[in-house]
Amino acid sequence: QVEAEPGLTNTQLMLANFDLKPVEPERRQWGAWNFVGFWIADSFNINTWMISSSGILNGLAWWQSWICVWVGYSIAACFICATSRIGATYHISFPVVSRSSFGIWGSLWPVLNRAAMACIWYGVQAWIGGTCVYLMIRSIWNSWDNIPNSLPESSGTNTRDFTSFFLFWLCSLPAIWFPVHKIRHLFTVKAYFVPTAGVAFFIWAIVRAHGIGPIVRQPSKLHGSVLAWEVVKGIMSSIANFATLIVNDPDFARFARKPRDAFWSQLITIPVGFAITSFIGIIVSSSSSVIFNEPIWSPLDLLKLFLDHNGSTGTRVGVFFISTAFALAQLGTNIAANSVSAGTDMTALMPRYLNIRRGGYICAAVGLAMCPWNLLSSTNNFTTYLSAYSVFLSSIAGVIICDYYWVRRGYLQIRDLYSAKKSGPYYYSLGVHWRGYVAYIAGIAINVVGFAGAVGTKVPIGATYIYNLNFFCGFIVAAAVYYALCRLSPIPATSDHWLEVGDDVRNGSLAYGSGEGAYAYDEESAGKGGEVVAEGTRENGWADDGSGSAGKLDVPPAPARS
Repeated sequence: QVEAEPGLTNTQLMLANFDLKPVEPERRQWGAWNFVGFWIADSFNINTWMISSSGILNGLAWWQSWICVWVGYSIAACFICATSRIGATYHISFPVVSRSSFGIWGSLWPVLNRAAMACIWYGVQAWIGGTCVYLMIRSIWNSWDNIPNSLPESSGTNTRDFTSFFLFWLCSLPAIWFPVHKIRHLFTVKAYFVPTAGVAFFIWAIVRAHGIGPIVRQPSKLHGSVLAWEVVKGIMSSIANFATLIVNDPDFARFARKPRDAFWSQLITIPVGFAITSFIGIIVSSSSSVIFNEPIWSPLDLLKLFLDHNGSTGTRVGVFFISTAFALAQLGTNIAANSVSAGTDMTALMPRYLNIRRGGYICAAVGLAMCPWNLLSSTNNFTTYLSAYSVFLSSIAGVIICDYYWVRRGYLQIRDLYSAKKSGPYYYSLGVHWRGYVAYIAGIAINVVGFAGAVGTKVPIGATYIYNLNFFCGFIVAAAVYYALCRLSPIPATSDHWLEVGDDVRNGSLAYGSGEGAYAYDEESAGKGGEVVAEGTRENGWADDGSGSAGKLDVPPAPARS
């Protein structure tokens, strides 16, 4: 069993352990510059490099596609800041945050949903990282390209590619060992090394092409409504690329020293970092069309062509340096978006036996066992399915953000998020919040027909148009339905005014009957003399007037903490 607080009941051991409890002050070590480094590091990855390619290939001018990136990631940054504030204020992770809106036990489905996706994406991203390792090895030993294949054709891969993938997978394992509040150093190193390599690649391609190529002079091929919808799809593509990170940002933000550290640093760095990476990708691909007579959008394919056409020492050194940077970029992306997410989620699924470290290693094992090369075969639309499926996370985000900002107005009773008492405010009906699930399903339903079209089924054009606005549709419908249901059927533990009491979250006990040392609402520091919970109900942390009706906190307006 993993480390847990003494005195917890068997039921509480299914809800809490060291990695799930609120982060105590000594582990809140992420400052504003750590978040800047985190997102600079995350922005320089292969997917972001190629994010503008689909728009340009579909007829947009390069600057139109680039504006889509700016707008899309600016909107994504707003969503990121919205979810990260919950984690940074109350120092709790996504699985715990989701308990307030989906219920103590009902939160397990969104958590399981995201954990499964993280494991699959871990394998996919590790396979791409294996391509980086292949380029690193080949730049040293060119004969690596011709090693004999000992694997059967039915395996779907060969000895060279599998060995490269396995080496990347193996070298990723030590990074999973470190606790989340210390892994920030990996992103700091990546933030310096990877952008340097990206700029070097940018200059190298321009020098080899003797210019920036024809793509930057290519006008838009689209007009009217066709152009407008392609712009919309470009913006939505950028947002959908962030769907997982929007939901799981509290997993990192909970280690912030204060909420302000996780706000401006992310709001500014995300659009700037991702737009710069996208711009480098556009210019390098444009230059490649001069060198090889066609634009090469994948940086790894372009590096391979450099080795194929010029095996000089200088070229091999350059390819090794850049492919090493991309390997580090894939490692950081896999840790941030997948292993930590899956580890945190698995901790919530089996807190008695799993912590973030063990969950991260299970994620890595699943990523290896799933044989990701089969999913990425040219005849398989699985990556389209994965990318499309990620937009359904928008309905989860819609419910969580609406619950925190509009229904509860920033007020959470932390200790009750770890309580399975039937009288608890987050227990609802059998531990499941039916309002949250109705809203979640509604957010999925608006996109489900268009989703079928995205993976190859013929659907009405109206469904396609709705799906072109996929994240917004799912988010708005889920949030609107949830808010309406909570207004028609009020829920407990809400505030009439904006009231965040995260400053009161310090070292405390989650055990039943632990009294004033528990994570409880502090009248003096939070209510400033307002009317708060009765003394007899402080153990549950929410007001109960004995009538069985939903209690609501009645306090004077309190300024929001930045």
